[in-house]
Amino acid sequence: MSRDAGDADASGVLESKRNATRYQILVEIAERQPAVSQQEIADAIGVTSQAVSDYLQDLIEQGQVDKQGRGRYEVTKEGVDWLISQTDELRSFVQHVSEDVIGEVEIETAIATTEISEGETVSLTMQDGVLRAMAGSAGSATAVAVTDAEAGRDVGVTNFEGVVDYDLGTVTAVAVPRVREGGSAAVDAETVADLAADHDLIAAAGTEALAAADAADIDPDVRFGTAPAVQEAATKGLDVLLLAATNVLSSHTDKLRDQNIGYEVVDAKRA
Repeated sequence: MSRDAGDADASGVLESKRNATRYQILVEIAERQPAVSQQEIADAIGVTSQAVSDYLQDLIEQGQVDKQGRGRYEVTKEGVDWLISQTDELRSFVQHVSEDVIGEVEIETAIATTEISEGETVSLTMQDGVLRAMAGSAGSATAVAVTDAEAGRDVGVTNFEGVVDYDLGTVTAVAVPRVREGGSAAVDAETVADLAADHDLIAAAGTEALAAADAADIDPDVRFGTAPAVQEAATKGLDVLLLAATNVLSSHTDKLRDQNIGYEVVDAKRA
């Protein structure tokens, strides 16, 4: 077995099978010290007794284990510090998997359109950018409710089958000049009002854009965090009117292209 303490320090338990075995052996030693049976450790972690012996020699050379005599070993301060660092890494990874992966993949939240009981099969649809659940299995996508819910309330769903059938939304962008180039006064308010009537959601990015919305007697749905909000709305089937000051417009369209969301920039300047 090649021995390289630098490699051990450079990668974590999740990145190196060798480090994963070292971690297990250190834990077993810490639990059993000072009297340590190599065979018991081998049986506990599923390797050979010779492999445990080789790892022990490495750990001793790296200063993470101290040999007190035949069959007597103790984990040193350096070994404990390494265990703590690797345990912190594992804890962070488990938290990420539990909260961000499993929690998001296994359970989604929908709005119940009928009364739903826990354990009931539901049909899923997307309406107004929100996942909806209805008792029964008549739709193209189904799931199983994990909570009870009255109509109009939120309900947890899991065990998805099929695909929720809906079209992506599109984004219509109106460039509003900076105040030095005329600002909101350069935009035709009537054109903006007509566009707003044909869209599901209105977003204003920048002070000039907010002024243009006000001139068209529009109350924007989104004023802050517009880029992620516009993307999210479009991916959930909503058509969005984006009023954006010219200095921030490109940052929005770049993100829309990255997400393959259809958009067009229209000219709403005064004639």
